[in-house]
Amino acid sequence: MPQGLFGDVRRFDELDSTNRYLLDEARAGAPEGVVAVAGHQSAGRGRRGRTWEAPPGANLLVSVLLRPVLDVEDLYLGTVALCLAARAACVTTGHAPVTIKWPNDLLVGDRKVAGVLAEADFTAPGGPPGSVALVAGIGVNLRWGGPQGAGGTSLLEAAGVDVGPDALLDTFLAELEARRPLLDGPGGRRALADEFRHYCSTIGRLVAVDLGSSTVHGEAVGLSDQGLLLVRVDGETRPIAAGDVVHLRPMRD
Repeated sequence: MPQGLFGDVRRFDELDSTNRYLLDEARAGAPEGVVAVAGHQSAGRGRRGRTWEAPPGANLLVSVLLRPVLDVEDLYLGTVALCLAARAACVTTGHAPVTIKWPNDLLVGDRKVAGVLAEADFTAPGGPPGSVALVAGIGVNLRWGGPQGAGGTSLLEAAGVDVGPDALLDTFLAELEARRPLLDGPGGRRALADEFRHYCSTIGRLVAVDLGSSTVHGEAVGLSDQGLLLVRVDGETRPIAAGDVVHLRPMRD
């Protein structure tokens, strides 16, 4: 069983959304470290309001409540910490060569094995002065990789390892607890950004970034210390704070 910061694990056979549950708990004053795990989500959500649903028991569906003291420009590093912890857990327990696609997907090759959704509330009571209630949820495909032809995979399909939800959860929470203190100071935040750069498979790729009102095409050349994607467009490097990324053909030498 998880101990330490993430010792309060609340399990549900079915829940509409683990993120929705923890946001409500945060607004009621719940402390940092509460974890919500669901066997099935009836209204799971992805970025930009997309729905996300998996068969009961097929995947790990978990959200955590963090209360870091972060400026708005550093807020994305909370997602970074979660992505890094989940990647490490998948490698350790599933023996899969997992990388991170900016901003919030885990990949094996070019196929998605997990996705992260982080939501923040700067007004929720219960944290230290200046803190934000940051609820970060992740769905990891353990035994089901999504509808046929949708571009997903699972740890079972990708690496042939049948990882149980509890085993992955315990490792994930341990990895996240090791990274959580890094959010508390500039040196730690730079360390998170450096680790993210190392495992980010978007860097060095030709990309198309959907910004909603327009699409940017260019080469992803790096990440800022806040985790923004740096894209070279027509000889100029442009920081991208949010958007949907499509990996195009690899860069030629």
